[in-house]
Amino acid sequence: MQFPESWLRAFVNPPINTQALAHQLTMAGLEVEDLSPFAAPLPGVVVGQVLEVNKHPDADRLRVCIVNVGMDQPLQIVCGAHNVSAGIKVPCAQVGAILPAAKEGAPPFEIKLSQLRGVESQGMLCSARELGLSFEGDGLLILDASAQVGEAIDRHFALDDTIFTVKLTPNRADCLSGLGVAREVSALTGVAVTVPTKVAVKSALQTVHPVVIKVPELCGRFSGRVMYGVNARAATPAWMVSRLERAGQRSISALVDISNYVMLALGQPTHIFDLDKISGDIEVRWAHTGEAVTLLNGNELTLSPDIGVMADANGVLGLAGVMGGLRSAVSLDTQNIYLEAAFWGPDAIRGRARRFNFSTDASHRFERGVDYATTVTHLEYLSALVQEICGGQAGLIDDQTTRVPARLPVSMRLARAQKVIGVVLSQAQVSAIFTRLGFVHQFSDGVFLVTPPSFRFDLEIEADLIEEVARIYGFENIPAHPPIAENTMLATNEAQRSLHVLRHALAARDYQEVVNFSFVEPDWELEMLANTHPIKLLNPIASQYGVMRSSLLPSLVNTIRYNVSRKAERVRVFEVGSVFYRDFTDDASHLLPGIAQPLRIAAAAYGVALPEQWGAAHRLVDYFDVKGDLEALLAPLNAAHWRFNRAEHTMLHPGRSAALLYNDAVVGYVGELHPRWQQKIGLPQGVALFEVDCSVLAQMGLPNVSVPSKFPMVTRDLALVVARDTQVQDVQDVIHNAVRDLSIVREIVLFDLFTPHTGSDQMALSEKSLAFRITLQDMHATLQDDMVDSVLKKIIDAALLNCGARLRN
Repeated sequence: MQFPESWLRAFVNPPINTQALAHQLTMAGLEVEDLSPFAAPLPGVVVGQVLEVNKHPDADRLRVCIVNVGMDQPLQIVCGAHNVSAGIKVPCAQVGAILPAAKEGAPPFEIKLSQLRGVESQGMLCSARELGLSFEGDGLLILDASAQVGEAIDRHFALDDTIFTVKLTPNRADCLSGLGVAREVSALTGVAVTVPTKVAVKSALQTVHPVVIKVPELCGRFSGRVMYGVNARAATPAWMVSRLERAGQRSISALVDISNYVMLALGQPTHIFDLDKISGDIEVRWAHTGEAVTLLNGNELTLSPDIGVMADANGVLGLAGVMGGLRSAVSLDTQNIYLEAAFWGPDAIRGRARRFNFSTDASHRFERGVDYATTVTHLEYLSALVQEICGGQAGLIDDQTTRVPARLPVSMRLARAQKVIGVVLSQAQVSAIFTRLGFVHQFSDGVFLVTPPSFRFDLEIEADLIEEVARIYGFENIPAHPPIAENTMLATNEAQRSLHVLRHALAARDYQEVVNFSFVEPDWELEMLANTHPIKLLNPIASQYGVMRSSLLPSLVNTIRYNVSRKAERVRVFEVGSVFYRDFTDDASHLLPGIAQPLRIAAAAYGVALPEQWGAAHRLVDYFDVKGDLEALLAPLNAAHWRFNRAEHTMLHPGRSAALLYNDAVVGYVGELHPRWQQKIGLPQGVALFEVDCSVLAQMGLPNVSVPSKFPMVTRDLALVVARDTQVQDVQDVIHNAVRDLSIVREIVLFDLFTPHTGSDQMALSEKSLAFRITLQDMHATLQDDMVDSVLKKIIDAALLNCGARLRN
């Protein structure tokens, strides 16, 4: 929220400077994010009065003006503005004046003595845009006739104003206005608030436009009145335009500006309809299925039955509490209007605007809660401003109350407040705080009974009141006491690795960690992962972030694409994060029913395997490099529990991918990116990547201590010939199962793979050779040849029986 200090001090003016005021607000929970000057200083710019306007001798569109700036001699200034005329008072930049930069990043503009088409110009007559005072700048900024000639523009417009930017928490909707912030300042400083008032508009007409509230839960209170004969072409007063622009609102027209002004000043969103465009009674109801409306912002919407609307005999006039419709909008030709100030139920408004991918100042306030007790007061203020600026005759106020929130008293134990805050506060101190906050309260038997005011929707339980006491008492005034308690060291689980350890392990292997959004493009889930039922977001931040990710791999590939497109030649990244997919199994680990959210770790590598160097040949990263990195992460796990099986994955190369199995369950995948995706994404080289459940990698088991054998090891090489389509992992499984009960077998390693290019007597083209090195060692004696031979025979027999293998000659 943005508002000028000058406007705030019109409500409440404590005797403290700007910095102190901002600090007090921040410490009370209304964080002042930024303090910025409203406008740059304008040295050398003064109020000038145009005395004469003459034609330029050599230019049809230029005028030679004689301007009085309060000096001994008037200035001659050449001007091209269409609205320059004798007698007007305008800002005049004299020679040497410094004006704000015309474009962002450009240096300030200095006025110099110049020649325009042969005529000397001793300054410049300025528009509001050229002075940096307004969004608009069509012609000169004509000042009020009462402006004093020669007065500095800084002083004339009070440009030494400061703009406060306040970051409000969602529960403090009562502070979304100048009056709301002023109430906080009053409670903090004890200075009374001056609430802006106007003399009530006399109802010259006994007219009331019929309004029917069909849904009480949608509209708890509705106040409205008609006004006839208004001048919609009237100019918005300069003081109102100035306050609106300093609060970040652009001036549009008098009627619209007045409505916006009331909202920013008092916190009550209002709306002004063109009465002549309303047919019959106004109805407050739920929309009909398929009903359509075009809003003021041009959006054409098709509505559903849970959207609140205001409607007439011809259809929807606007979305209740969100935005008016274009059909009933006021224009410069409007003569008769209908003013509305209502209390729309927060539950009935919340999320409706975001459903259509936009938000409004009105919906932002109504969905958090607006003061329902002051709709008539604010309508009177709105009416008075309209009549003061645009004229017209007002009808009677129609005020209907159907269902407003019940303000139930909230109790707060004084002893409990003292314990939570850590300060011994007296009854009188707490009572004074509640009084300054405007809370009606009673005290009996050590308990305060507080009735929240109608503008505070965040006071429901005892803790809320304790927070209010602490805020106003001042967090800085609460002494810091160290906790008094025994410190107990918690035992760590030595059988588990933390995510921190896993991150460091990958970083040590030359990967860099990245963090991607948990929501991704719907096409990624459908095309890359074949996920036909992704978890959709109800309110995505952008259309390309419409679903929750079920894998980390697409985001990592996109990260590589982003870096490669910026000339990166070697990219190695990893990510640790949750994925989301539908799972209706009865799993207690699910945070939401039917949705699994496991934590996974994934990595991707692109480019050369090693940075360019003299000690290693240049080669591109491949499947085996990344598989080796994954095996390094798996190293603490018992190798008997995990293995790789050939498998296919929608993102991975069908011949260069594998599934990681842990205790025979698939827990991850490793492989190279499918050529189809490599071509579609536009990567000149392949990507190797893996993704594994973190729950598996976190396990490492406790160390198993054993005494090393004193007896020598024996190694034997065994070459087996098998069919070419036989998977190596299947052969290894058979060998390990054959010697599972033999403690003397220490290690079995595949060290050679041979596939012939031509057939021969020893090996056909349909065969391949697998060479294994088998290491044996006994703990109690030296191994004899007969024992070693029996182990090899057992392996050969198992391979022959289960894999159709034979010994290679």
